Amino acid sequence: MSDLLNRMPLPNEVKKNNRWILNFPSSLGINSWTLASAQRPTINTNPVEIPFLNTSTYVAGRFTWNPITAVFRDPIGPSSSQALMEWIRLCSESVTGRQGYAVSYKRDVDLQMLDPNGVAVEKWILQGTWITDADFGSLSYDDDNLATITATLRMDRCILVY
Repeated sequence: MSDLLNRMPLPNEVKKNNRWILNFPSSLGINSWTLASAQRPTINTNPVEIPFLNTSTYVAGRFTWNPITAVFRDPIGPSSSQALMEWIRLCSESVTGRQGYAVSYKRDVDLQMLDPNGVAVEKWILQGTWITDADFGSLSYDDDNLATITATLRMDRCILVY
């Protein structure tokens, strides 16, 4: 038993789920400190079947990056709901019905995992990110939890820099 424990690399620090930051372009006015939770990127590769006689083999087909979900706390000021709605309006304006060009609403967002000292040890660039869904939360007189906003972020591609 002790031999098994000696093989574990104890001096190596493991990344933790509570040490991360999601950085948005300053032009959006979204503060990173308002985030409560987010996901790391996930990828889905389509298997392409090659049937032959009574069996099949598979090769990789097209792949897509799956959307990620981010939960924002909504302080009175600066308001997360206002900043997120301004980003959404770049894509679709509910008052006028106009829609924007992709170049105006897609942004590059950085997701960083941090070490215990706050230094980035993993960095993802989420290219062409925009909001596809936003849930501004429910309200109840029986609930004294923080107001949150759940947003679905869709990106064109993800690049793991380090």
